[in-house]
Amino acid sequence: MADANEIRALKASLLGALESARALEAMQSTIIGLDAETDIAAGDLEQLGRLTLAHAIASQALRGLVEAIRERRGVG
Repeated sequence: MADANEIRALKASLLGALESARALEAMQSTIIGLDAETDIAAGDLEQLGRLTLAHAIASQALRGLVEAIRERRGVG
């Protein structure tokens, strides 16, 4: 039987990872459009740093939850 709290946590974790991925995607044209001879603006670099950290944390939280569910179920 599914644990309702576990499923809610799984959904929230997935949504957090997706939202942080969308925020990174929003910076795509800024970063991809950089000329190799031009430096990245300080504000863009700061924002990219914050977004990559948020995405890493959200993704790791999702992974941790998945691993906890697998462990609880005895899945190797």
